[in-house]
Amino acid sequence: MRFAAAEYLYLALLLPTLAVFWLFADFRRKATLARFGSPELMQKTGLAVRSSVRWLRRTMMLLGILLAVIALARPQWGARLTHIEQKGVDIVLAMDTSKSMLAQDIKPSRLEKAKYELDKLIELLQGDRIGIVCFAGTAFTLSPLTLDYSAARLFLQSISTEVVPEPGTCLADALKAAAENFNPSEHKYKVILLLTDGEDHCKELGYDPLKAAEEVKKQGAVVYTIGIGSAEGGPIPLLNEAGGLEYKRDSTGERIMSRLDEDTLKQLALATGGKYYHSTAGELEVEKIYNEIRQMERKKFGEQLQVEYEDRFQYFLAAAMVLFFVSALVPERIK
Repeated sequence: MRFAAAEYLYLALLLPTLAVFWLFADFRRKATLARFGSPELMQKTGLAVRSSVRWLRRTMMLLGILLAVIALARPQWGARLTHIEQKGVDIVLAMDTSKSMLAQDIKPSRLEKAKYELDKLIELLQGDRIGIVCFAGTAFTLSPLTLDYSAARLFLQSISTEVVPEPGTCLADALKAAAENFNPSEHKYKVILLLTDGEDHCKELGYDPLKAAEEVKKQGAVVYTIGIGSAEGGPIPLLNEAGGLEYKRDSTGERIMSRLDEDTLKQLALATGGKYYHSTAGELEVEKIYNEIRQMERKKFGEQLQVEYEDRFQYFLAAAMVLFFVSALVPERIK
């Protein structure tokens, strides 16, 4: 036998407390009645009770409560193997790990907020494969597509601004690296979720992210973008050689302010049939995106054997109800 909600079994620890309370109440009751008359007088007035019958009744109530607690813990026995068809889409999470993601205009930082957003998404997944791409001045696949969500979470937690040594931000490379994880023979079941502040330093070098988005669309992928940051922006904190905190500065010595570029992210999403969302405190955008993903056509990844256990709580609940009913019928007072 196993319990599907074993945490409720701790409620059974309250039963000894209830028994002690009843003992104390009996002692107080006897002491109070003794001041008003003899046991014979109490019996004539109908105030006397049969101690053995009272404790028989209470024992039934305690057993009934114990059985009700067991029922609440959902006892299960008897198992069967079932084949669960795994269906979903391929989702590649492209995460900006450039230094600008250290800005703290979004608390605790843009990078940590993005990691939290992705963790929330992985928590929602049901049968979809997940992959992770990190990008800054270049991009690479940190975790290939997998159904192992625990492993994906471990990779996610390991992300820092040090994983991609190339400085800058190249959105075109991010989209290209994400698309390389998909099956080129398929033209659907593909989603790229791009989390970034939208700053792009590759446009000047001829790497147009909009053209990259159009190429991704030709492969059947939809791009959703989440903007991490604020329009007001924030300075980029860095550690100097002595381990002290300072801020990134330009050639004139002025602090560089990193700001969210929503326009670029909106264009990338629109070009592929996706949507742009701005990161919020409640992470509602993650739920909205996944709800849209769930409406997409899904492909079969295979079958998984799953053990299903039979719930047997009803037997314990029925026995508890019988004990409560019988205990209510047992008279305590001596007439």
